[in-house]
Amino acid sequence: MKKKEIKKLTKAQAIKNIDQMKKDLFNLRFQKINSQITNPAKIKQTKKSIARLKTLLRGKLNA
Repeated sequence: MKKKEIKKLTKAQAIKNIDQMKKDLFNLRFQKINSQITNPAKIKQTKKSIARLKTLLRGKLNA
């Protein structure tokens, strides 16, 4: 997800997206072990998106 898209999300949407991305990350890691992954860079992108969403939530909780 891009930064602009993340800023527009509500708290509930951000939590939902984090859960979905964690499931995706698990599946990507599983594919990597089995040598079935087509785009290994997707793992890094997913991790960064999760971190951005968590940062957004932290900011919204403190505000």
